[in-house]
Amino acid sequence: MTTLSEAKDDAVRARHLIEALPYIMEYRGTTVVIKIGGHAMLSSALLDGFAEDVTLLKLLGFKPVVAHGGGPQIDALLKRLNIETSFREGLRLTDPETMKAVEMVLCGSVGKDIVSRISRAGGSAVGLSGKDCNFIAVEKEYASAVREDGTVEMVDIGFVGRPSRVDPEILNHLTAGGFIPVVAPVGVDAQGAAYNINADTLAAALAIALKARRLILLTDVSGVLDENGELLVTLSASQIADLKKRGLIKGGMIPKLDCCLRALEQGCGAASVIDGRVSQSLLLEIFTHKGCGTEITL
Repeated sequence: MTTLSEAKDDAVRARHLIEALPYIMEYRGTTVVIKIGGHAMLSSALLDGFAEDVTLLKLLGFKPVVAHGGGPQIDALLKRLNIETSFREGLRLTDPETMKAVEMVLCGSVGKDIVSRISRAGGSAVGLSGKDCNFIAVEKEYASAVREDGTVEMVDIGFVGRPSRVDPEILNHLTAGGFIPVVAPVGVDAQGAAYNINADTLAAALAIALKARRLILLTDVSGVLDENGELLVTLSASQIADLKKRGLIKGGMIPKLDCCLRALEQGCGAASVIDGRVSQSLLLEIFTHKGCGTEITL
């Protein structure tokens, strides 16, 4: 026999399902691009939970597309291979030898691990990179350095690129066929050479090309915080500019927010930066009023 306490718990769960209903109706049939990286990729439990979340989205009629990073895994492989890591202007120099290791990690172990976990959760995932059908073309990216005389010098950091073209055809075929694409951040130039891409930048480019309804970036923090350390649930472009000037938005959060704004400006329906360290954060962000991070608006 169900106890009163158990009945109350069941009622809470039922209310959560009811709360999710309008969001299911709103997003059903639409594309959601999700970037996973950081701590969530180093925790087996969080990765399994992420795979379950993505599989559930697919079963509910969403079209999830996953983009992933793999920085810590790349560092670990370079160390095992005794490949010395060099930096220029604070950015990793990606020479041909390093790029081979990058591909081994991103297109091999990391991507295939996510695919495997989604499969175990009951989904059907396919791992690919921009090399497949050459669907992600890149232009070479340079670091900028300000010299003592105030001039700006462009610094060559090797095989690091920014998407110049994303052909969505292969991704559309996969999602229409019931598959979940898992995209590694590797693209190709006009000569077919592979380039490493920042995973947040890739996710934004995918969201733009696919005309995604939502872009969600999983991070290692709660979201964007104010001067008192409180979470900002929503954040506009003008507020972002102000917080940058005041030094409250800095470091790795700047490119994440820039990616969100770029996606919104080019047609993506909504963009969020959420806490990937929280179990089921993806579902909480999509299916609850409160969400699980900071929603970015124009």
